[in-house]
Amino acid sequence: MSWPLKPTLETAAVYRARVRGCLLGGAVGDALGYPIEFSSLDRIRVSHGERGVTGFVPGAHGVLGRISDDTQMTLFTVEAIIQAHAREREKGIGGGWAVLLRQAYERWLETQTKPGPEQAAPAHSGAPAGGLISEAWLYSRRAPGNACLSGVAQMYAPDPWLELDGKPGQVNPDSKGCGAVMRSAPFGLAAPADAAFAMAARGAQITHGHPTGYYAAGAFAAIVAHLVAGDSLEGSVLRALRELERHPGHEETSAALRRAVDLAAEGAPTAEKVESLGAGWVAEEALAIGVYCALAATGVEDALLLSVNHSGDSDSTGSICGNLLGARHGDVGLPHVWVERVEGRTRIAALADDLAAECVPS
Repeated sequence: MSWPLKPTLETAAVYRARVRGCLLGGAVGDALGYPIEFSSLDRIRVSHGERGVTGFVPGAHGVLGRISDDTQMTLFTVEAIIQAHAREREKGIGGGWAVLLRQAYERWLETQTKPGPEQAAPAHSGAPAGGLISEAWLYSRRAPGNACLSGVAQMYAPDPWLELDGKPGQVNPDSKGCGAVMRSAPFGLAAPADAAFAMAARGAQITHGHPTGYYAAGAFAAIVAHLVAGDSLEGSVLRALRELERHPGHEETSAALRRAVDLAAEGAPTAEKVESLGAGWVAEEALAIGVYCALAATGVEDALLLSVNHSGDSDSTGSICGNLLGARHGDVGLPHVWVERVEGRTRIAALADDLAAECVPS
């Protein structure tokens, strides 16, 4: 899981900013999209004007900036990666990340079934002291996907050396919902692109066994890794495509990404163009929409709004777009007023700093 080069102080600071940006950007996009996740574009425009939502809008109980299961699972992914790196650094034991990841998702599942940390298991398997399972604000059920819930309940841990052969996985073999891709950015923050692709694709199979479901997760992590290394967004996507195309069964994911890149080159972005890529409920469509919006819009704010104002899975496409933009521009490139108001901001930033400190190239 290690990086190949020793950083300077400057490159370490840039890396930290991109890790922060990726996680906070994903949370912002998630929070922008969550209140309108199940609304049609027509309904969004009727309720919020022709431009759709232009900032955080009240969700349940009038609360602004609430994150969904997308950010929840992303944070538990981060926690597992930090544990795996620390274990390798302290004990010289590698290869245990898959079990730690499954345990982290089991802890997430507990937050979806218990009212608060007081009712959670006091010594839950693998839980670090003061970890996410102790955070009361995460004990909120925010429309989690059925495949995520049922998959984690099966307690399957993928073989870290599993061949990515394009065959259906053991768990939910027909599922290619976006619930695996939307949580996979952290792998790209913690490892070079080839390793990030493989880890994300294998980790996706804890819940999503369809090849498109796990390849989209792998491609997303690889794009993030290239962005963190300093590549452009388009260059990162094209590099990830080359990695993706090495694997049998990649065609559906590759075609969706290529459509996104081509569409971004066709002039001014619109919500109708976003919807031509699909609704985002399935993995390759969610990834394509997030990539298209990040590529096509002229600024970070415009891209985030474009990624949520459509008749589909607005929180997941917003989250993916935000992860990409944050990894590219760092936290200073995100709209400050949104970052300040997003739910869990302080904890997300602290977890990002922990990940950056643990995974910085050495």
